[in-house]
Amino acid sequence: MADMKLASVQVGKVQTHQLPDGTEWTSAYVKTPLSEAVFVGNLTIEGDDQRNKRVHGGEHRVVLMYSAAHYPHWQAELGQALAHGAFAENFTVNGLDEDTACIGDIYQIGDTVRLQVSQPRQPCNQIFIRLGIEGIQKKVDVTRRTGWYLRTLQTGTVQAGDTITLIERPHPEWTIRRAHDVMDHRKRQAEEAHALGQIEALAPGWRKYLAQGED
Repeated sequence: MADMKLASVQVGKVQTHQLPDGTEWTSAYVKTPLSEAVFVGNLTIEGDDQRNKRVHGGEHRVVLMYSAAHYPHWQAELGQALAHGAFAENFTVNGLDEDTACIGDIYQIGDTVRLQVSQPRQPCNQIFIRLGIEGIQKKVDVTRRTGWYLRTLQTGTVQAGDTITLIERPHPEWTIRRAHDVMDHRKRQAEEAHALGQIEALAPGWRKYLAQGED
C-alpha cells in the first residue's frame, strides 16, 4: 500500500453565498483549509458544520475523506484546476481512494485520532451549485470519485502532513467502489446487497436501505 498521509484539512460553517445568477445559497459546503492542528470529536470536527443534518454529519459521518489523486484527473478532464476541498471533503488524503479504502477500515491519523470507514459518499446537487460545472454531479458518480465517510473511534487532534496508518481491515473485499456499485444495483445484486447489509461497521442508514431492497 502506498504511503498514506493527510494532504490537507478543510472545515466550514453554514454561510450564505451569492451565486453568479444573483440567487443566494446557504450551505456549509464551502470548506476553508487549515494550517494548524484541529480537534476531531465524536460528532464533528472543530470549526465544521452541516446545514442539512438529515443527510450530512452525525456520528457516522464525522469526516468526509477524498483522494488527492483525483484532482489531477479532474484538471485534465475539466480543463481547470480545483483546490483541495472543492468536493466539500474535510480530509484530502494521499495513498487512498475508492478502490483501496474499505468499509470498516480503521485508520490512525497522527498520534491519537482513530477513524473507521462507515459508508461511501453519495454525491448531491450541492457539488454543481458550488462548482457551477454542468454535469459534474453525474461525473462524480459515474467515475466513483465520490469520497467516503468515517466515524470517530478515538478523538484527538490532526494536522495536514500527518501520517495515516491502517490499524485494522476486517472487510478487504468491500471497497468503497464495490459498496457503492452494490447499493446502486441492489435489486439485481440481491445476494451481495444482503451481504453488505450485514456488516456492522456500515452506517445504519445504509444497512436499513439495503434491507428495504428498494431501487
